[in-house]
Amino acid sequence: MRIFLDASVVLAACGRPAGGSRAIFDFAPRNGWRLLTSRYVLNEVARNLTKLPSPALTVWPTLSPRLTVTRDVWTMDRPAVFEPAKDRPVLFTSAAWAKVLLTLDTGDFGGVMETGFYHLSVMRPGPFLERERAAGRLK
Repeated sequence: MRIFLDASVVLAACGRPAGGSRAIFDFAPRNGWRLLTSRYVLNEVARNLTKLPSPALTVWPTLSPRLTVTRDVWTMDRPAVFEPAKDRPVLFTSAAWAKVLLTLDTGDFGGVMETGFYHLSVMRPGPFLERERAAGRLK
């Protein structure tokens, strides 16, 4: 399964070793998940990484090789009602390349978390892991 990670999830994975965001990285290899991100997201990670406690800076080099960087998508050939302009590239890129978008940004992505976005499920890491466990797919 292709899973797109928003900057909030990547940063949380760097900053909290016991959280759901880090668990996504840990579970990915044995569950066949391909973790995707984009240059747009990586730029946001770079801008915010130094705001985290210093151990996060040492964790990032171990997590970044586990990400596959996809091409950013700036427009869609379908109607899209999505207000936060700064997050449109995240939504459009994830819709182009993944089945699931994982984000902790419920303020901007909350509306599509309830409904999804076309074929794309938009979730927080914890509920995603719970869904996979309940379906018997989590190894």
